[in-house]
Amino acid sequence: MPVPVTDRPADPGLQPERTGLAWQRTALSLGGGALVYSRIAAPTVENWAWLLAGLGLLAALVIGVWGRRRYDYTHRTLTRGGRILADGLLPAVVAGTVAAAGIVVLVLSLLAL
Repeated sequence: MPVPVTDRPADPGLQPERTGLAWQRTALSLGGGALVYSRIAAPTVENWAWLLAGLGLLAALVIGVWGRRRYDYTHRTLTRGGRILADGLLPAVVAGTVAAAGIVVLVLSLLAL
């Protein structure tokens, strides 16, 4: 017996929707943090701060789009009765991005002393 395809949320608690919104907040926080860092560090590291802000905004954009595509995939999979959901690559990329940003900021801060 085939599973009916609907557009209703598969989870009454709307867990995929909450997760999608969390990825949007993560992307916005990363972009905002990059801009704040560039504003604070501009007098010390000059043009490097704006380059890092651009890279941070690019990373935020990629993470935001990737998070939206991940939500769309999860929603589509759950509404069609599928079982295979998204992997853990996006959280790993975000963790690596934040760790790399922290190392870069630490190195630039030590060089500015």
